[in-house]
Amino acid sequence: MAVPVKKHPVDVTFYLFTAGASLSVLAFTVGILYVLLSESSLAIERFGILDFITSTEWNPVTESFGAATTLFGTAVTTVLSLVFAVPIAIGVAIFVTEIAPNFLKGPIGAAIELLAAIPSIIYGMWGLFTLAPIMSEYIEPALQGTVGRLPLIGILFEGTPMGIDLLTASLILSIMIIPFTASISRDAFNLTPAVVKESAYGLGATKWEVIRSVILPYSKLGIFGGVILSLGRAIGETMAVAFVLGNNHQITTSLYDAAATITVTLANEFTEADTDIYLSSLFYLALLLFVLSFIVLAAAKLFVIRAERRFAR
Repeated sequence: MAVPVKKHPVDVTFYLFTAGASLSVLAFTVGILYVLLSESSLAIERFGILDFITSTEWNPVTESFGAATTLFGTAVTTVLSLVFAVPIAIGVAIFVTEIAPNFLKGPIGAAIELLAAIPSIIYGMWGLFTLAPIMSEYIEPALQGTVGRLPLIGILFEGTPMGIDLLTASLILSIMIIPFTASISRDAFNLTPAVVKESAYGLGATKWEVIRSVILPYSKLGIFGGVILSLGRAIGETMAVAFVLGNNHQITTSLYDAAATITVTLANEFTEADTDIYLSSLFYLALLLFVLSFIVLAAAKLFVIRAERRFAR
């Protein structure tokens, strides 16, 4: 007969504390979801789900609201920022870990961490007063005169270069998320066993071949994790985008037009919501953002689990 083991009071206290801390995360998540659902119930009842998501009208005067324009702006700025940021971030990580001399690795690593620590509102102010004028006077006219003359692609660069548009907002976002992808990719590269790299060099592989065929495949899960972290930051970013995107509820084919994202709309219009349906529609947007973030992170987690199983085989 087994003799029950008496647990020490310290162990019991530690167990209860850690269990409570873990459960509090679930409680906070459920609480946030409950608030969003209850506050947006009026808009859900009036507009439904599919009609709200597909409607392009956002008119507080007529109390007609739809999320299509804000979903469009969120998707475009997020995807473009990743397109700009991921190659640069991976290049920075490769340079720091494999190419840079030792005296440069420390300063570059510190600079990456500093960029990640800068508040988003600072990025927004810098984007409005420095980057936007540069974009409107030099970069956007140059793109319009070169790439903008190409068939099909040229439609993306139509309009008057103002600097307050989708392209500038995406560029600001890309600068913000580069440190996250770069730092996580750097840590993933450093986890590559030295013996594996030395074996490749011993077989006569060049540095590029080692990076391409050894380091990148070994570190792909870490890189993907950094990209997903950057994706979450880009989807939920508010202040930096609010300064340089405008708040124009429209679906446009040009990157030179102002637009709106979910976060920018929430930041700009919450204080203006003077009717119940207006306020409920804003909460409905917040609920969509919550669900969208959850879906993205869940899909990423599923991908990582499947990749880990395939890698283990």
